[in-house]
Amino acid sequence: MRTATLYRMVLPDHVCPFGVRAKAMLEDAGYEVEEHILSSREEVDRFEEEQGVATTPQIFIDGERIGGSADLEGYLARG
Repeated sequence: MRTATLYRMVLPDHVCPFGVRAKAMLEDAGYEVEEHILSSREEVDRFEEEQGVATTPQIFIDGERIGGSADLEGYLARG
């Protein structure tokens, strides 16, 4: 089975809908999803700074950063 790594934000007062969408798209495409939940604003900020990105979620497949949920949609469409 193909695997993907998903970093997504789940804060006490906010679950990122794009992270939920990305997870669903990956599962629908047959990926086993290794999730990393970013559960505080500090964790989100640190992750974004370390990765040089401005948003979550971020999806990685085979060690390659695909990007966010819109990037993932394009990646999966190219199949």
